[in-house]
Amino acid sequence: MTAKDYRVSDLAVARGGLVVLEGVGFTLRPGHALVLRGPNGVGKTTLLRTLAGLQPPVAGDIGLPPEAIAYAAHADGLKATLSVAENLAFWAAIYGTDRVETALDRMNLRELRDRSAASLSAGQKRRLGLARLLVSGRPVWMLDEPTVSLDAASVALFADVVRGHLAEGGAALMATHIDLGLTEAGVLDLTPFKARGQAAGTASDFDEAFA
Repeated sequence: MTAKDYRVSDLAVARGGLVVLEGVGFTLRPGHALVLRGPNGVGKTTLLRTLAGLQPPVAGDIGLPPEAIAYAAHADGLKATLSVAENLAFWAAIYGTDRVETALDRMNLRELRDRSAASLSAGQKRRLGLARLLVSGRPVWMLDEPTVSLDAASVALFADVVRGHLAEGGAALMATHIDLGLTEAGVLDLTPFKARGQAAGTASDFDEAFA
């Protein structure tokens, strides 16, 4: 992976027409993870969606090109009628990679490779959804509560996968309440960036950003 610092500066994001975070800034470096903290509703998911290019920012600069990002949201993004291997092959074709076998091994899915996604347990579906990260070949992983539905063994398995990604020069930005034990991870508390609740696009402190 190409080593590169990714910088975000003076970012403001909105949910439902209201600005929820403002002035957010950080640098995400290769080989490191950054864990987003803050109370429920502070805007962690909104921030991740904005950084992933799924919604526009209200203001600020995002030095993260969408083509560098693999985003894992709450939904697993699976095709129920396809097998485990076929789901990964589908995403490998989208990303233009050949990492299906690696993903099956790293996420302990090889014995399930011929099972349909519809027949998997919630935890197995989650592991398959996260395996998509491995076939993406993208350097920046954005993870929104990635350990939901995972048992303790699978959490440890995924933590090892993230460590491997970082060791290869990748980076990760995640919102999680579970300590993955990543010594490479820093913490960004979003509480100080909580906005005052003004409507997006109205007169506010952000006017100068559009001048």
